[in-house]
Amino acid sequence: MSKPALTSGLLVKHGGMLSLIQDTGRFGAFNIGLTNGGPVDLLAFQWANRLCNNKLNTTAIEISIGGLALIAQVDTSLAVTGANMPLTINGQIKALWRSYQIKAGDVIELGFASQGLRCYLAVANGFSIAPSFGSTATVCREGIGGIRGGKLLAGDVLACARTNLKNNLSLADKFTPKYTGEVTLHTVPSYQQQHFSLHQQRLFFSNEYTVSKSFDRMGYRLEGQAIACDIEGILSEGICHGAVQIPADGQPIVLLNDRQTIGGYPKIGAVSSIDTAKLGQLNQGGKVRFEPISMEQAHNLYHLSLSRFNRTELVICD
Repeated sequence: MSKPALTSGLLVKHGGMLSLIQDTGRFGAFNIGLTNGGPVDLLAFQWANRLCNNKLNTTAIEISIGGLALIAQVDTSLAVTGANMPLTINGQIKALWRSYQIKAGDVIELGFASQGLRCYLAVANGFSIAPSFGSTATVCREGIGGIRGGKLLAGDVLACARTNLKNNLSLADKFTPKYTGEVTLHTVPSYQQQHFSLHQQRLFFSNEYTVSKSFDRMGYRLEGQAIACDIEGILSEGICHGAVQIPADGQPIVLLNDRQTIGGYPKIGAVSSIDTAKLGQLNQGGKVRFEPISMEQAHNLYHLSLSRFNRTELVICD
C-alpha cells in the first residue's frame, strides 16, 4: 500500500503575536450563533490576493502586530500588504505591496508594525485549508475555522500548491493606503438615535475619542466624552458590522468582525465598512472622530471605493 503524500507548503517557524487564517468571512450562520470573522482590513486583504492573481476570497493570513516567521517547503509566489511591518526574505529587507517568487527553503519573516496594526500575506492560488461552516475564517472565540480554530503556532504547515507567477506585480506607491494614528469614521445614524437627545448626538459627532487598551477583533472600546441615552438597555437583537454601542458608562464601542451575533446595548449608529478597516489599523492611543452620513452617502462611498479598486492597475516589476 502506498503511503499518503506528505502535506507541504509554508512551515510556521514562529506564529507571531496573533496570526490567523482568513478568507472574506463566514456568512449565513448568524442563526446558529456564528459570527462573520474575516479580515479586519478587507482592502489590504484583497490587494494581497490581487498581487498573487488570486480570486478576492482566497484564503490568506492576517498578521496582527507582527512576529510571524515562515519556512517555504515549496516554490511559490507571495505578497504582503497592510501595516508598515518589516518584511525580510532570507534576511534581506523587502518592500510590501508587491509579489515575490519564493523557493523551497526560503525564510520569510515579519517584524513588528511601526504604523498600522495588521498585515496580510497571500500566496499564489491560496492556502489549502478545510472550510468550517462554509468558510476558512478563524474566529478564536468560537474555536472554528483556520487550523484548530485558533492562531498559528510553531510547527503548523500551511498547505499550498507549488506554483509561481509569470511576473512579479506591485501596487504603485501613490495607490497604497497610508496608515496614521488618527481616523474619521463615517457613521450612519441608527434607528435608535431617537433615544439620544440632539445635544448628546452633537457631543458624539463633535468630540475626539481615544482607542483604549480594550480592543481586538471583536471591537474597539473608545475613551472620551461620555454619551447619555434615555434607555439603559434593549432586548437583545442582531448586531451589524460597525455598530456603535453605547453601554451604561457612555463610552462608545465599535463592533468588528468577531462581534457577538446579538446584543442589548443601544446603538447610536453604524460605521461604514470602508472605515472599520481604517479603525482596525489603529493601536491603543489612536484618535477617532465620527462623522454622520446618510445611508445613500455610505452606499456611494462604498461603490466609489470599489470602482477605484477595480480600476487601479498593477505594475509588472523585477
